[in-house]
Amino acid sequence: MFSKAESKKLRQQFWTSFGIVFRRKWMLYDTGIKEIQLKFTFNQKIAQVSIDVLDEAPLIRAYYFEKLLSLKNILISEYLSEAIFEEEYELPEEKIISRVHVQLDNVSIHNRNQWPEAMKFLNDAMEKMEAFFVEYKDLFR
Repeated sequence: MFSKAESKKLRQQFWTSFGIVFRRKWMLYDTGIKEIQLKFTFNQKIAQVSIDVLDEAPLIRAYYFEKLLSLKNILISEYLSEAIFEEEYELPEEKIISRVHVQLDNVSIHNRNQWPEAMKFLNDAMEKMEAFFVEYKDLFR
């Protein structure tokens, strides 16, 4: 078990290492659409790459999620075959968002031996997620 300080230090070390190994400016929050973000997640259980629809208004979230659903076959057949679509995804802080994601299970940010596998997964998945988003971004405007 790690203290909060130890856990924080490990997370910082992982993300710093990730940035050194995979030198690239990721789109993430700079999508040009305020309700949509691309996100990396790596915690004690999973590594995940996602497109998040963050608006608190259910109708706006539904609008953007429907657009993502309309592209589901393309995303799955051409970019990320294991993509999961969740209209109501609950974040740890109990906020509801819509999320399309891919994830690597049974990895922990606290286990340095799993970092190379998680880094490769996060890099490869985000490259594909970004490519998909850039290609179809105009449909969200």
